[in-house]
Parts: sequence; C-alpha cells; structure tokens
Amino acid sequence: MLQDSFGRRFYYLRLSVTDICNFRCNYCLPDGYQCGESIAQENPLSVAEVGTVVRAFAALGTEKVRLTGGEPSLRKDLPALIETAKNTDGIRRVAITTNGYKLPSEIDAWQCAGLDQLNVSIDSLDPHQFRAITGHHKLEKILRGIDRALALDIPTKVNAVLLREHNLAEFNQFLDWVRVTPVSLRFIELMRTGDNRDFFASNHVAGSDIENLLLRSGWTPVVRSRDAGPAKEFSHPDYAGRIGLIMPYSKDFCASCNRLRMSAQGALHLCLFAEQGIALRDTIASGDHLALAEQIRAAVCGKHVSHQLASGFTGATRNLAMLGG
Repeated sequence: MLQDSFGRRFYYLRLSVTDICNFRCNYCLPDGYQCGESIAQENPLSVAEVGTVVRAFAALGTEKVRLTGGEPSLRKDLPALIETAKNTDGIRRVAITTNGYKLPSEIDAWQCAGLDQLNVSIDSLDPHQFRAITGHHKLEKILRGIDRALALDIPTKVNAVLLREHNLAEFNQFLDWVRVTPVSLRFIELMRTGDNRDFFASNHVAGSDIENLLLRSGWTPVVRSRDAGPAKEFSHPDYAGRIGLIMPYSKDFCASCNRLRMSAQGALHLCLFAEQGIALRDTIASGDHLALAEQIRAAVCGKHVSHQLASGFTGATRNLAMLGG
C-alpha cells in the first residue's frame, strides 16, 4: 500500500498526457499556449510508458487513474491511452478531464476504450460569457457532447472555476441546470498562481461562502469514496445532479489527500502545487514497473503535510483543471 509518513493512502493517480491546450481561459492561459510545440516535439509519455506508470501505481494499490493535460484529447492516441490504463490489473476506474471540444465526435470511442468517468470544464452556461472566458465559441457543441455522454450512461462531472467578475452572477443558472441534469457540478475556488495576482484579487470567491449557502438551502454532504477527488460533494432531493466544492484554501484540504500527479514528461509530483517534480523518465522508459514502484514508494515518504497556498506559494501549478477530480 502506498502511504506517506502522515498515514495518508494514495488510491488515485492524476496522469498528464500533454501540457498543450487549445483554449485560452482567462484564469489559466489568457494568451494561449505559447511554447509553439507540437505533441511530438513535446515528447510526452508514450502509450507503452503510460502502461509502465499505471502498472507501477497499481502494484502500490492505486485504483483510479485520471488522464489530464493540458487538453488530453489533443493526443490522437487517447483511446489507446484509456485502453492501456483500463486493462491494467487493479485499476477500477479510468477518467479523463477535458475541455470537451471533441466530445460529440470522440466520446463513443472513449467509452469503447474503457472510459468510466468524464470531467468537462464549463465555466459559463451563457455562450457569450463562455467565449469571453475561454476564447472559443464552443459551448453548444460541448453541451451536446455531455448529452451524448449521459445517453451512454457515463458518469459525468462538470468543473467550473468560480470567478466573481465573470460567472458568479450565473450561480442560480447553474443550479437550475443541475436541477434537471444528472451531472456532478464542481465549483473550483480560484487559486493564486505565479502570474495572476491582480486577477485573483478581483475574482476570488471563497468556497466556504458557497458551502454555507448550499447548507442553508437544504443541500446535504455526501460521503466520499476512498478514491474520490478533492471535492466536498452535496446532494438535494429536488435536484437530478449534485454540487461539489473544491476549496484548496480550506484548512482541512490536505488532510484527505489521496492522489499523486505524474507529469507528461514522467516527473512525479507529490503535491499538485509542488514546484519541482521527481524525474522518473529513465526508469519509466526501461519498462521495469516494479523498479518504478519502489522509486515512487520511497519518494512518497517525503511528501509534506500540506501545500503552502495560504503563504502565497503556488508551485508550478497554472492549469486549474488539475484540481477537477
């Protein structure tokens, strides 16, 4: 079992398959992806290398793998990546987090490959505001893709970053949507990053304020499964869907940590907010998943008790989709 020195057990791997993203969200990459690299030039983990990583984590008790980015659907071999993870002994659930622009055309193939769960980022249900936030006029297409995923009985979560000046006024519209749509809508508390000081100051909404509002309105907390993401989830008898809150600034956020992150280039991040990863690409490339498992086990002993967000330290995390578990 993979366990750190504070007794936390890790059942959940967030595996980035690319750093490249084709959206320009104002809270994340307002100027778009600037590297100019193609997927091939980026040299992310191959399908075989992903297989080695997943086998190593499965040998250590990991049960859930989430493929993330960047935007994972930019990988043409995404179905093969899903299938590789799904066919690994010990892995119970394979999920992806996506901006959803390929959903209508690709979701059937992803399900056939073994996808168990879908997370889609939608920061506004108003087409004009959606375009203002993301830089793309894709909302209608993404919603069609979600409808298709639900028709295929794929459990679907929707991530929305709370932004005081951009979507907070839509809170009731989001609730109306969840009343009739069986998704889990996760509101993510805006996080301070290295280059969004002014944007954070004008747009941060405390997740605790939303939690108090939900509790006053008859929503009740849902018990988390051991491989669940970081959201505190709530249900209501009058709603088809659920509400989740991801609050990285809450005092107990790290106490229930059950997840580790592997970068697209094979660096292990013990915390989603860690500045430097532990380079494991050479061992990954060797295909020796047992040797890799031992390196991971040894590294986890050095995991800190908490992140340092409250002190203004944000590490290397710039893509808030990383939090949408």
